[in-house]
Amino acid sequence: MDQVMNKLGTYWFSKRADKEISSVGDDLNSLSTSIEGGAKWLVNKLKGKMQKPLPELLQEHDLPAGIFPRDATHYEFNEETRKLTVFVPSVCEVGYKDSSVLRFLTIVTGYLEQGKLVDIEGMKTKVLVWQKVTCISTEGSKVHFTTTLKKTRSRAAYEVLRDGISIEKF
Repeated sequence: MDQVMNKLGTYWFSKRADKEISSVGDDLNSLSTSIEGGAKWLVNKLKGKMQKPLPELLQEHDLPAGIFPRDATHYEFNEETRKLTVFVPSVCEVGYKDSSVLRFLTIVTGYLEQGKLVDIEGMKTKVLVWQKVTCISTEGSKVHFTTTLKKTRSRAAYEVLRDGISIEKF
């Protein structure tokens, strides 16, 4: 009787293990196709597709490394369309050493060009009142933020990564 029970237990255990292992593979595939942001980044990392850190990507395109908050580490960049999607853990604002402030939604998108991030969605800056940032461009030691106005600031203020402070609303 013990031998029968052992065989039955072994059979049940191996069937259960096979089912669990195959469901992990299915879960990974569904994660990579259906989940945004950090999970997609994690799945790509598990699959062996590493991407460079966001500050490095920005610097390669002649933009300051600290434009986004320090904890905005997950992003997607389509090299064909040049579309950049940056995932920020929570709605936040970042203060810079030149007293400027940027606000970020949890998803910020734009098109990355050499020295420019254009058609930006999900970012604001304060110029008397909060205004939507539509373009960030660089020119030597200057960074230009385009809202309804063009605000020029020192590039040095945006070279350092800074922490975002969570806020209630964008």
